[in-house]
Amino acid sequence: MPEPYGDRALLTPAMTRGYHAVPDQERDRLLRYLEAVVDIRPAPVHTAVAFNAVYFGYDLGGDGYGGSPLSLDDFPVITLGECAPVLPVGAMVCVTTGSDPLYAEIVYREGAHPGVSPLGDVPAWVSGAPAGAEGPGNPGNSAAPRRRELLVPDLGAFGPALSLSPAQLHRLRTRRRWINGDGHVVVDVCHPSREAARCDDLTVYADHLLTTARRQLLSPFVPVSLAELVGGTHDDDLRAGLLGLLDTVRGVLRSSDALRTWGHYAMTRASLAACWRDTGPLGGDDLRSLAAAVEHAATPARRRHGLTSPVTVYTAVGPRLRAFPGAAELLGGVGYAAAVCRANVALADVVQRDSDRGLFENGSRITLDDAFEGGGVWRSHHPGDAECPGDPLVPAGCGWASTMRTPSQPEPEPEPVAEVDPEAEPEDVPEPELEPVDLPLADDASLGRGELLRDDTREIVWRAPLRLADLIDGRLPLHPHVARELHRSHGRRHAVRLELRHHGTGSASADGNEAVQVVTAELGDGTGRLTGVDWPRDFFPGLMFELSWPRGGTVIRLATTPLREPVEVGGRVIGHCFDPRVHTREDAPGSDRTGDTAVGLTPRQLVIRTVRRCGLLTLDGHALMDRSVLPSAAYGRRPPRPQVLALESAVAELLTERLLEPAHGSRDPWGQPNFPARAGEPSIPLIRYRPARPRVIRPWGGTEPGGGTLSAAQFVPGHLRRLRPGCSPSQAQRMAFREHCRRLGKADGWELPYGYTFVTEHVRGR
Repeated sequence: MPEPYGDRALLTPAMTRGYHAVPDQERDRLLRYLEAVVDIRPAPVHTAVAFNAVYFGYDLGGDGYGGSPLSLDDFPVITLGECAPVLPVGAMVCVTTGSDPLYAEIVYREGAHPGVSPLGDVPAWVSGAPAGAEGPGNPGNSAAPRRRELLVPDLGAFGPALSLSPAQLHRLRTRRRWINGDGHVVVDVCHPSREAARCDDLTVYADHLLTTARRQLLSPFVPVSLAELVGGTHDDDLRAGLLGLLDTVRGVLRSSDALRTWGHYAMTRASLAACWRDTGPLGGDDLRSLAAAVEHAATPARRRHGLTSPVTVYTAVGPRLRAFPGAAELLGGVGYAAAVCRANVALADVVQRDSDRGLFENGSRITLDDAFEGGGVWRSHHPGDAECPGDPLVPAGCGWASTMRTPSQPEPEPEPVAEVDPEAEPEDVPEPELEPVDLPLADDASLGRGELLRDDTREIVWRAPLRLADLIDGRLPLHPHVARELHRSHGRRHAVRLELRHHGTGSASADGNEAVQVVTAELGDGTGRLTGVDWPRDFFPGLMFELSWPRGGTVIRLATTPLREPVEVGGRVIGHCFDPRVHTREDAPGSDRTGDTAVGLTPRQLVIRTVRRCGLLTLDGHALMDRSVLPSAAYGRRPPRPQVLALESAVAELLTERLLEPAHGSRDPWGQPNFPARAGEPSIPLIRYRPARPRVIRPWGGTEPGGGTLSAAQFVPGHLRRLRPGCSPSQAQRMAFREHCRRLGKADGWELPYGYTFVTEHVRGR
């Protein structure tokens, strides 16, 4: 079984680029370890906790983090009932007590709004409400909103040496001064901003590691330091590499056949099966009772002839579980997290198996409305066929949305629903679906503009990016100076020799480096272009060219410039210089050398295309779009509600997967969005396409620029390795570790922790 402090490091540089960039062999080693972690830990394993295990070295033999050289003094301190900064799942904390401090890892987190009843009944406005909300339709006005949260600490995560005895723990739970009676911590969390409060779990945890836990993250004592994996300590590199590692861990957990996931929480299928077979409290019988209660929560007890008002009920899973007889003992400590996740998985399975996108035979529609508050809030609505179907497992926040009305708007009267004659002919005609429009490129005056580099007696040299239209039509615009002189000396149309130099896989020449084509120059009125160009197959919109024309001749030379190392931007691995703005606009889904159309795209692809095509464009290739106008921009006019819901569901998925990011801007008096937000203008939510920051991709296992052959070696960063009992590191390894620390910014160097040696960076053959 591979372990973090083993002979071969579990984390590799490829993993900093995300799950899909990792070779299968490395994925398999990480998967075997993480499956063992999920199997041995008593609570469902969140993606952040799984990252902790592999990054900080969780021992599977029973010591947990107790054998890893973490600095306990660096842990943030929390106290029951007080205000605290954001403590995401995965945070390692010190819980204050009247005697010895209590070290723990936060393994579960949920909203603990005081308005939720002990039986799980939730006021509509609480479900999906933003942090800081103060009542129905009132989001509050604090710039740093607060929210009451319940944190579940794993008090045994640091092994027996740093854990309390059962008697000590019982006394603390009885006194309820430092932890509550269930062994949990309830705190009022103060978010730094409203935007920060809306971030997803992994973004919040990355921010925590890069700020509060930075010393812990960059410690040279971890199995393999993040700084070593990304090759530096620049904040942007660290953030991008950290998010890549978290994405890798999440992808590995989701790929396992032995695990099930609920959101970011993973649990073994064997434990779920055992729960369904269990006939005791919170076993299979109670889960079936919970599913039936949610399914029938909004169904009228007795149908009368005539009219019936719609009914909506919101049920929080966590408090509802406490109502089952005998459940109290099982919901203490980390058992609460396990029970809540199992219950949500059970409800999701019932909805997927027994309903049509949430619509059950009894006429009720069951959907997940809030994934955070109270362990998950499920919405039961009757009659459900009056609502447009969406993904029932994507939190919709309908409860909060139903209360968002201006003070001048009266509360709408419930619309009566008439009894339906099953033999009557249907009168409703569904709205026809719209086809998405083929968006023209946004009007960016400087987009793709060429640059004159040199104009002397010998030659004219200029630089320009490849545009999508030119890639599709097989043409190449000429600089006006070149077009004018060629027209003067050779007329409006003549043959030109195009010499193309490109290190890549798509050139037409035998050696793959140079190609020669005879093309046509079409000139006139000071403008001109080459037509009939056969572009190499690996050329893409935004690829930057350097072109030259020796005066007096009919030869034009075109060259691409290789990057020192390949980079990954917007899902494409790029090995040559490129224009990020053109790449964002013109390399969107639906756009390639075969054409440019949005027809046939999935909702996810359509969202990405619309944001990239219509959003505000920054110099480094970011695109930001007013979220409220997305449907109209995608379809040319407001589409029918099912298509709007499909787009919103796609946006939610893309935000969760960090392919899009939430942002905030403002709207000027003419209705145009601005970013950053301008003072005095109303704030608006934006969605941002943020291409991955160009980063080094190490050459092992791939192709070197210009090399064209696979490398037979794998780069292994320097890392710690646990020694066998009775062994000690050599003096050379002690010196190597000190030098390693200096490279990571530790000026004086650090000593190896007891029981470990240092493996220097090296190249391992495959």
